[in-house]
Amino acid sequence: MTDYTKLIDAETWAFIERTNSYYPPDTIDYTIAQQREIYDRMCGEFFAGYPEGVSAETTAIVAPGRDVPIRVYRLAGKAPEAVMVYFHGGGFILGGLESHDDVCAELCGRTGYEVVSVDYRLAPEHKHPAAFDDAMVAFEWAVARYSQPIMLAGDSAGGNIAAAASHATRGHARRPVGQLLVYPGLGGDRSQGSYVSHAEAPMLTMRDLEFYKHIRSGGEDRTGDITLSPLADADFANLPPTVVITAECDPLSSDGEAYGESIVAAGGKAFWFEEPGLVHGYLRARHTVTRARQSFTRIADAAAVLGRGEWVW
Repeated sequence: MTDYTKLIDAETWAFIERTNSYYPPDTIDYTIAQQREIYDRMCGEFFAGYPEGVSAETTAIVAPGRDVPIRVYRLAGKAPEAVMVYFHGGGFILGGLESHDDVCAELCGRTGYEVVSVDYRLAPEHKHPAAFDDAMVAFEWAVARYSQPIMLAGDSAGGNIAAAASHATRGHARRPVGQLLVYPGLGGDRSQGSYVSHAEAPMLTMRDLEFYKHIRSGGEDRTGDITLSPLADADFANLPPTVVITAECDPLSSDGEAYGESIVAAGGKAFWFEEPGLVHGYLRARHTVTRARQSFTRIADAAAVLGRGEWVW
């Protein structure tokens, strides 16, 4: 068993305890409606507001048979050099425009880019590939609307969706200029690596992951479906330059490592960085935990570089 008392510092433990006070570890035993209520309330407790000069407009993309709600963030007085399409985390069943509102606002403020947050459809009401389909709608909308380079980004479940969209659009005339994935779940081998060594990590366990996987697919075996598990792809060539940032104390960390290695092995550009002593969901700790604050700076800086079409790693 991993000794988290040695890996995790006091600031991060305080964040974990605060999170657990709003969102108990046994929340997955509640109904989906209860889980969403608990999650939304927890996100609200961590809400940090908008940086100066950042505003947001909530609208929707009209798609066949549905609308895809989005929120567009802009920084006053600055013409955006690029556009970031962002997919929120939440295990494919939780979250929306409010849960990651301040994160997207801060990414906009740090980079000067327009950030488009996508409120994709959630399971179990909308099983896979609904979220992926909404991501593709959002990408096509962004390409049609903006002349600037488009980059894809997301955390956790949203990182999975962003990566799947990158795989699906690499042959596009305006393929993404880059992708930024924060502690993503990418469908890796659950019998080894961090899935084993951090199976009982604070904030996210293997039991949680199995629950989310089952809910998202409706229990259907979709082995080999790269729109569900990007790591199942047999071809990692021609993907956009990729930065993956993971947390050490997280069963998903090995996915980021394997994904980056696969892209590099195929001749592409990828950089994987594992944040020491951090846990899944640490974006919410970026104002209270030194390690998380430093990581968020890394994330924002990486977004800025990718959006400019540069590579410094």
